[in-house]
Formats: sequence, structure tokens, C-alpha cells
Amino acid sequence: MSGVDLGELHWMMGLLQNIDVGLCVLDRDFRIHLWNSFMENHSARKAQDVKEKVLFDLFPEIDRDWLKQKLRPVRQLHTQVFTHWEQRPYLFRFASYRPITGRVDFMYQNVTMIPLSSTHAEIEYVGILVYDVTDVAVNRLAVLAANRELERLSRTDRLTQLYNRGYWEECLQREFKRVQRNRAMVATLVMFDIDHFKRVNDSYGHPAGDEVIRATASALMQQLRETDIGGRYGGEEFTAILVGADAQGGMIFAERLRQFVAEHTVMYEGGEIAYSISLGVAPLTEDVEDIKTWIMRADQALYRSKEGGRNQVTLFET
Repeated sequence: MSGVDLGELHWMMGLLQNIDVGLCVLDRDFRIHLWNSFMENHSARKAQDVKEKVLFDLFPEIDRDWLKQKLRPVRQLHTQVFTHWEQRPYLFRFASYRPITGRVDFMYQNVTMIPLSSTHAEIEYVGILVYDVTDVAVNRLAVLAANRELERLSRTDRLTQLYNRGYWEECLQREFKRVQRNRAMVATLVMFDIDHFKRVNDSYGHPAGDEVIRATASALMQQLRETDIGGRYGGEEFTAILVGADAQGGMIFAERLRQFVAEHTVMYEGGEIAYSISLGVAPLTEDVEDIKTWIMRADQALYRSKEGGRNQVTLFET
């Protein structure tokens, strides 16, 4: 619509009034000169009530600096500018009345900003076209949410909600490579399992054993920092990748976790189940060739805790 005289735009309004697209025309001072029926219906403001009013006074939620920046090339370069709902969900916060997508609070919008020439070929006015794309946006967001949930499920252990072994080993590989690239960084692997777990299953039943596994996973999550990565290695065995922790930090974490579990019991069908865990700690050192070696060292330290009487922490030492 570049090159269209503002006067010519008035007879076009008869067409634009019945189109399901919003039209707003602004002058250089951001005063409104045209406001079609779409804008009236969704803003609950009549054209005669907004004409000659400053846009930002009527809609203070609009980011003034952002809109001015967007309109600069429209005025200076005589070019159209577009915004997509994925970049900015809306320009005007209109309520959404779509029957299919009535669950959203606002209308998602694509916006086109166009230069409107005067009789002197100067850009004195800018037209803003507003497209309601709520249905498209909501469907797109639903697909993205479903994909994210499928991705989460594919890497999550169903019983504990910790990372499963496949994804946890991917994380371990990434951490191993990160420390290899920068030897100034450190990381420590902790492996642990539940002491006498078979006895728990035999004495209380497998549902009780599942409850103990869930409680152990919860204890692990409570002790992890945001940067750490916890996972279920299999059965009653768990792991924790301590990012940025050396051997001493790993020992402190493991002992804190061991003590936490030892001091708490699991309530099941009116009874209490007391149990303990044994842990092995293996820092990532220069002589660790790959993640298999790293896991093996943590597992060996765990085995020594078992041999030493259980309910204890052992640091791997060559």
C-alpha cells in the first residue's frame, strides 16, 4: 500500500470495514487517524473516541520504545515491517474470543506496518495491520508442548522422575568432554545404592520397595544443586554428576546424602521402613580415559563401601 494517498484510503475503508483484519493509521506524533471495525470490536473503543488521540495514552501497555524502533525504517526507508507472534505475541492486548481457542487470555497477532505517502510523496502516516492468528499460535504451541513432554518422558525414569540411564549417560559424556576441553574445570561422579534392598522387598513387598526407591530419589533431588545431574542407574542404584565439584566436594555431598537417608524413614501402610545407602565417589582426573572408566571407578568405590560394612562413603583411590 506504499504510495496510497490518505484521501484514497477513506473509500477503501468500506472494503476494510468488513475484512477480519485490524487497521490503524498513525501520524508522526502517533495520533490515530483511522480505526476500522475490527479494532473497534476488539478494543471496545469507537473510531470517534480514538481519533486524534495519542496511541500510547489509550494503550499504555504498548512498548513505546519498541514501536518507535520498528517504525523507523517504515518512515525513513519507505519499507514494510513485519512482526510475528513468535517474536512478540501481540501489539494490542485484545481478549481472545475464538471458540476453538477460548482457553487463552489474549489474541495472538501478526502485525504489518506500512508506509502511507502523502501527496508530496512524504511518509506522514503509517498503517498498522493486525491479523488474528490465535488459532494458529495455540495449535503451534500445543504441538511444541507435546513434543517437549515426549522428549521429557523419553529421558525420564518413570518410577523416580530422575533421568533414566540412557539420558544420564549422555549427560556424563558431555561433562567428560567439557572437562577434557578445559582442564581447569572439575567434576565428580557419585554412585550409590540401597543397602539390603532385597530384604526390604522380601519383608514388606515390592510396592514397599518401590516406595523406598522413590524416597531415595527424592532425597537425592533435595541434595543436588541446580547444576548437578541426578539419575537412576538401574534397580536400586543411583548416580549423581557433580558439576564443578572436586573430590572433597564429592565426599561432602555424599556424606550429607548418606546421613540424610539414615535419619529418615519411609512410611508405608502404617509402618516405618528404616534403611541406609552406600556410596562411591570418583573425581574426574586426567588418567580417566573415558566415561566407562569413570563409571567403573565410582562403582569400585561403592563396592568397597559395601565390603566395609555398608552405610558409608568411599573415595576411589588408585
